[in-house]
Amino acid sequence: MSQATTRTRPGRTEEHSANLPRYELRLRVFQGSDYLLEVWQLPSLATPRLTAPEYVAGLKGSALRLIEPRLLKRLSRSKINLGTMNAEKTRAWPIDEDLALNLGLLFRVLAPMRNLDRIRQVSDGVDEMSREEAGYWLGMAMHRKHPRRVLAALRLLLTNH
Repeated sequence: MSQATTRTRPGRTEEHSANLPRYELRLRVFQGSDYLLEVWQLPSLATPRLTAPEYVAGLKGSALRLIEPRLLKRLSRSKINLGTMNAEKTRAWPIDEDLALNLGLLFRVLAPMRNLDRIRQVSDGVDEMSREEAGYWLGMAMHRKHPRRVLAALRLLLTNH
């Protein structure tokens, strides 16, 4: 095996992973115990339209606190530990496409919600989605003329209200 195609993970080569979209999870800590998690898409060979990082989604507040235990378990499976949070500090971790799609959709759909029962239902529904389904809904939410309508329709489908 040549040096240009050395293995980084089982079944994946550096050359192959260079052709995949790149994503980053960013943590911003504010005064007190409030913090914000954001997903950003980074420029790569797979996304030539991007010349700078593009915001995908972010979540903070009560919705984030409600799903925090589930989210921390998922992040720990990806070897991401938020650790101690110092005020006015920003940290970032690279994440794979599957996690980015799921978190991006979850953050976008939960951001305006306030009803705790509906937040749980929607969170469960997004967690059960396949990669393709999450990618479809996130693409619709990011690139449509009226993304609020798309997200409202998804909330309606996931909560049966």
